[in-house]
Amino acid sequence: MKNILFVFGTRPEVIKLAPVILELKKYPDKYNVIVCNTEQQKELSNQTLAYFGLKADLNLDCMKPNQSLLEVQTRILTALDKVFTENTIDATIVQGDTMTVLCGALASFYKKIPVYHVEAGLRSYDIYEPFPEEVMRQMTSRVAQINFAPTEKNRQALLKENIADDKIYVVGNTVIDALFCLSDDTLNNAKSYFENFGIKVDDKLVLITAHRRENHGERIDRILDAIEYLVNKYKEHTFIIPVHPNPNVKDKIHSRLEKYNNVKLLKPLDYPNLVYLMKNAKLILTDSGGIQEEAPSFGCPTLVMRYETERQEGIDAGVSVLVGADYDKIISYSEDILSKSREQTRLKAQNPYGDGTSAKKIEEIISKY
Repeated sequence: MKNILFVFGTRPEVIKLAPVILELKKYPDKYNVIVCNTEQQKELSNQTLAYFGLKADLNLDCMKPNQSLLEVQTRILTALDKVFTENTIDATIVQGDTMTVLCGALASFYKKIPVYHVEAGLRSYDIYEPFPEEVMRQMTSRVAQINFAPTEKNRQALLKENIADDKIYVVGNTVIDALFCLSDDTLNNAKSYFENFGIKVDDKLVLITAHRRENHGERIDRILDAIEYLVNKYKEHTFIIPVHPNPNVKDKIHSRLEKYNNVKLLKPLDYPNLVYLMKNAKLILTDSGGIQEEAPSFGCPTLVMRYETERQEGIDAGVSVLVGADYDKIISYSEDILSKSREQTRLKAQNPYGDGTSAKKIEEIISKY
């Protein structure tokens, strides 16, 4: 039996690792699964774990207010050093491109423990877009023994960086597996959640998320200028914004938009409720990575408010459009969709990111390794 350590800290990491954790737990004779939460996003990560029926074995409580990136990295590495000292670990699994991912990979590397990187090979090739994630995922790939690439494009990116071919496996994205975990009862509960808040979820729903560090400052101002224009022009539409707790975003969004009756500013949503909105939205505007992957499963047009994306497959497939923080582009593409019915704007293309069997493929590869 092998001791497999999962290290994560944010909600997206939980969502994308939960199917893999659950898959490995099916084989207790092969794996002793240890779940470690750095709690980089303490409330969101634990809330999402509970949805999947999971609980962390180790909670590291690494965050404090207004930390710099250097301080966050120092605290997580120090906490993980204790984890590796007090436990015998045969392999570490990380996902994505957060500070937790980099620290999990580095701490394992320093202990000469194999690292398995889920969602490897995503690249924008601009070290400041997204910042600091682009550098973090590139560094993680350098030390990973196995890189689980979602797509062939991701595999090619890794090969160009001289990552050995026998360390790369194309398995799809586990976020699609997570979507298939949702039961009808769960989605019905999500419907009731919004009804209890008096929020009408119909065919005139616009979902907006904005939180990326590179969109702070002047960019968020331009994004809000565009959203305010759309809110005023399309008064019959409901604009729902789960507001990120970062004050650089939260304060500006509330000061600009809370006065409008057709804007609903909510606290960060748990996973099923967010999926319910994606499933019913007429249009999504986002700077999130995960939503770019999930929205195509529901045929929802998505405008990506970033200037670079490591998820080029969606752009190439026509299921999303890169608009940055460009006021004119956001307005133009949004108007083209909002001026039509929801039925007219549904996307027909298949989701380019996976078919829901990624976790099973990952377990089979780990087992052989």
